[in-house]
Amino acid sequence: MATQVFAAEELARLREFPEVSREELFRFFTLTSADIAFVAPGRGRGPEDQLGLAVALCTLPWLGFVPDKVAAAPPVVVARLADQLKVDASQIRTAHLHLVAQYLSWQSAGAMELKELDEFLLARAMEHDSPTLLFRLGCEYLISARVIRPGPDTVVRRVVHAREQAQRETYDRLAHELTPQRCAELD
Repeated sequence: MATQVFAAEELARLREFPEVSREELFRFFTLTSADIAFVAPGRGRGPEDQLGLAVALCTLPWLGFVPDKVAAAPPVVVARLADQLKVDASQIRTAHLHLVAQYLSWQSAGAMELKELDEFLLARAMEHDSPTLLFRLGCEYLISARVIRPGPDTVVRRVVHAREQAQRETYDRLAHELTPQRCAELD
């Protein structure tokens, strides 16, 4: 079974910010009063920290992960958040994922979370064989479980493994039906 699910360019895109739709902009990038209090300057945060933290805060529920280059967030996102925080949109920093994950009650993908993802993917692979669909479903599962998505390479490896397991399990379930006579008929 091929392990190449995405081309190198597609994998690179999966690590970055995608385009944001108008609906997503308002749904995910509108700060609540609690969010504004969380990023408030009263906690010793300057404008660049506030904006970087706000981008990470809104991106995690949107994508299920925060791209390494927070400063590469879509300009419309940065402008919207800067306006809500009343800070300069040109000021942004990136090292805020841990604080945001803790505030939003998200967790890193540890061994237990990855095991649960594997079980989820195996169940879906028994129903679907499309690796891109399984990747998308796995990402949606991680978001619903509030688990920060590991790198796309990790998720792809798990999709490939789930597809291989599903193929073996399907064969095991059908092996008793494949008598020599039936195989001859099928041939």
